[in-house]
Amino acid sequence: MLYYLFDFLEREYNFFGAGLFRYITFRASVTLIASILIGLIIGKRILLYLKKRQIGESIRTDGPESHFSKKGTPTMGGIIIIAAILVPCLLFAKLTNVYVILMLVSTLWMGIIGFVDDYIKVFKRDKEGLKGRFKIIGQIGLGFLIALVLYRNEVTSQNALITNLPFFKYPFDYNTLFASKALTTVIYFLAIIFIVTAVTNGVNLTDGIDGLAAGTTAIVATGLAILAYVVGNKVQADYLNVIYVPNSGEVVIFLAALIGACTGFLWYNSYPAQVFMGDTGSMALGGAVVAVAIIIKMELLIPILCAVYFLESLSVVLQVSYFKYQKHKRGSEYAKANRLFKMSPLHHHFEKSGIPEPKVVLRFWIVTILFVLLAIASLKMR
Repeated sequence: MLYYLFDFLEREYNFFGAGLFRYITFRASVTLIASILIGLIIGKRILLYLKKRQIGESIRTDGPESHFSKKGTPTMGGIIIIAAILVPCLLFAKLTNVYVILMLVSTLWMGIIGFVDDYIKVFKRDKEGLKGRFKIIGQIGLGFLIALVLYRNEVTSQNALITNLPFFKYPFDYNTLFASKALTTVIYFLAIIFIVTAVTNGVNLTDGIDGLAAGTTAIVATGLAILAYVVGNKVQADYLNVIYVPNSGEVVIFLAALIGACTGFLWYNSYPAQVFMGDTGSMALGGAVVAVAIIIKMELLIPILCAVYFLESLSVVLQVSYFKYQKHKRGSEYAKANRLFKMSPLHHHFEKSGIPEPKVVLRFWIVTILFVLLAIASLKMR
């Protein structure tokens, strides 16, 4: 909203300094600062409210013993993250930009699903939360919406069926898969739905120890911001031979808000956490990250860029598959005693191995930084 106000002041009155709002770098900087401050200010009030209402986290009885003391820690703190993303974007982004609308809808969509899940866990005393099938339906719905908007919108439809391919010089074109346009479109929609489901679940699984999901997402979002700036600049996009995405500069504003929201939330969520984001936050972060990656045509870079999310998800899949295999071959008692990991997701395996929680978090952050740098370097390596 402030963008339009200062744009009006510059055009009509040549207001001193109003022209700064035309520059993405300036608005991104202001957005980042505002997002952090909103997270800090709102976070304190929400934390007090959650404590007053005794909205606390329940802890897995089979989890690391160090987690037992966390029982009752306020949860649903993802509200802080959503507010710190939403308010700065409404103030400093171009609200008529289709990408801004899509990213905000994605964040809120998944945030609402996560909120319902947390609400059932906390207020209905049901540890299972929202039934898995309803989560999947919500994720499929979001994936379909993102694919539909990008495929049908006049601004985005021209490049809808092509995307950047890491380590390869030329982009991947869905049209090369099949001669039938209808079948190609179906495959594109299914691919986007799969990616949305995988990433949102990956972030959700990563949110298991203090500061891990928020810090990892802040690092991933920083990498995405660099990539978004490149694909939104025709000169840079042509130089690096990546797909130019017109009008995508506003994605950087959203990512600045996302980075700021995660950073501000870490003030309260770093070890020892005063508040947990819950599924409200983790699902919202997943929706935000995956929407951005798809918009800037970097969704096939996600296994590298979001390597920690990928490894966390993979550890769960391998753990369950290995358990079922051993149960089938040698019986349930053997399978329980001979698990592939001491506990999944992966961060719990390292905790069970005796590594202190803060060190696990810091090492996962370092791994994320390395993979984000590799993802960025892959543009030039092409």
